[in-house]
Amino acid sequence: MRADAQRNYARLLAVAEAEIAVNGADASLEQIARIAGVGSGTVRRHFPTRHALLAAVFRDRVETLCAHARDRLGRPDTRGALLEWLGAVTTSAATIRGLAMALNRDRTADAEHEHCATTQLTEAGEPLVRQAADDLAPGVTVTDLLALITGIALATETHPDPAAEANRLLDLAITGLSPIRRL
Repeated sequence: MRADAQRNYARLLAVAEAEIAVNGADASLEQIARIAGVGSGTVRRHFPTRHALLAAVFRDRVETLCAHARDRLGRPDTRGALLEWLGAVTTSAATIRGLAMALNRDRTADAEHEHCATTQLTEAGEPLVRQAADDLAPGVTVTDLLALITGIALATETHPDPAAEANRLLDLAITGLSPIRRL
């Protein structure tokens, strides 16, 4: 990539991160281009779709969550390892503006794309779900758990303390509506 193209990419990514932090996943691509001082064609060359832009913006955060999952593999308390990871994903999805919407869109967009956040989290979480299978209800998949987390994060994004509320709701989902614990 040429030096000016690299500078444009870095500037676009920095502006996109700031705009998404303020306006969420629906941040205006035209506004991002304007603030970055480039044309909308430059945005489209670097990020052909909104999905590609969101994947780039959240790449480091998603990779951190994937590493968090890998770090929990092989622990004797498989249920605890899975719950720790689910808590981390829930906190991130609830507090990083736009991430929950990006995860929600991934389900209907380009979920097969290798940089898709949902694909990466699914691949990272699947081994945790497999190792905790004896502690889960039959048929529970990592896809189910990510959909649950995404819904919780979207429901709590305007709460004064989205992380605490999202984790409270996750705990409610894990515990269920009765004192019998299923997960």
